[in-house]
Amino acid sequence: MLNDLYDPATPIRVSGHETFSLRLLWLKKAFDHASGPDGVDRRTFQEQSAIATFGVGKNMALSMRHWALATKVLQDGPTHLRPTALGRLIFMDDTGLDPYLEHPSTLWLMHAHLVSEPQAATTFYYAFNLLNQIAFTREDLVRAMSAIVEARATARATAETLKRDVEVFVRSYAPRHSDAGEDAAESLLVELGLLREHRSTGQLEFVRGQKPSLEDSIFALVLKQFWERHHPLSPTISVEQAQYEPGSPGRIFKLDEDSLVARLMGIGDATGGKMVWTDTAGLRQVALSGRLDEIEEFDLVQAGYRRQRAA
Repeated sequence: MLNDLYDPATPIRVSGHETFSLRLLWLKKAFDHASGPDGVDRRTFQEQSAIATFGVGKNMALSMRHWALATKVLQDGPTHLRPTALGRLIFMDDTGLDPYLEHPSTLWLMHAHLVSEPQAATTFYYAFNLLNQIAFTREDLVRAMSAIVEARATARATAETLKRDVEVFVRSYAPRHSDAGEDAAESLLVELGLLREHRSTGQLEFVRGQKPSLEDSIFALVLKQFWERHHPLSPTISVEQAQYEPGSPGRIFKLDEDSLVARLMGIGDATGGKMVWTDTAGLRQVALSGRLDEIEEFDLVQAGYRRQRAA
C-alpha cells in the first residue's frame, strides 16, 4: 500500500536537521564515533563536548546525527547509536566499500534512503514522490506541506519551520550561486545533479534524464525495495508503476521514460536473472523468476562499486 501523508498512521518529520543540509564528511565522522562494539551514547551529539568531539558547533553535531540516522548509516536505540550493517559495509576503514565518499554509488544510496520513505525527511519524500510538477517554487512546497500538517490533528509545525525545512531541501540538491554568503558549503547530494534553481526567477526544476553515474545494480536495489514495500505479492511490475508510483526508481532518480525502460531492459544482468524484462503484446513489465527475498541486497550494493575498484 502506498504511503499517504494525510494518514495519521504515516510518520512525518520536518525538522531535526537544525537548518543544515548534509555535508561531505559528516556521515564518516558520525560512523567513526559510533563504530565501536558498543556504539556511542545517543547523547554524545547533543552535549557541549560535541564541539570538541566533532569539530563543529552543537547544532551542526545534532544535524550530523539527524542525517546519519535518516540515511540509515546509524540506527537509534534506547541509549546508544550503532552503525547499521550497510553503514559498516560502506564506511568501515580498510574494509569498507567507500569510507571517504569517493564513489557516486554512495551518494545515490544515501539519496534513496532519504526520499524513498516519508518518516525521516518528509518534505524530501513529498518533493520527489508526490509533487507532479517538474518546475515549482519554494512557496509551492511550503503550501503543500502546510496542507498536510493541517490535515493531521497530531502533527505540529509552524509556517517558519516548514519554510526552513523547504530551504534545507533546496540547498541539499540545488547548487548554490557564487554570492550565497558565508555559509556556502555545498551539500553532499548536490553532485547528483537532480535539482537546479533558475537564478533570475528562483524557480526550481528537477533534472530528468539518464543519470550516467547511477550503477545498474543500485537501480535494481531501489526497484527491489519499492517492489517489496508496495507490491510484495505481485509477480510483475509494469513500466508505469516503476516510473510514476511514489517510491519507484523513476521518481527517486528522476529518470525519463526512455532511460527507465533502458534500465529495466537490462535488469536481468543486474540481478543475475532473478528479475527479467518482458514485452509481450505491448505489455512492458519486469517479472520475477523466483522470489524477491532471494535477491541479496548487499550483493547489489557491492556490485555498485565494482567498476571503480576494477579501474
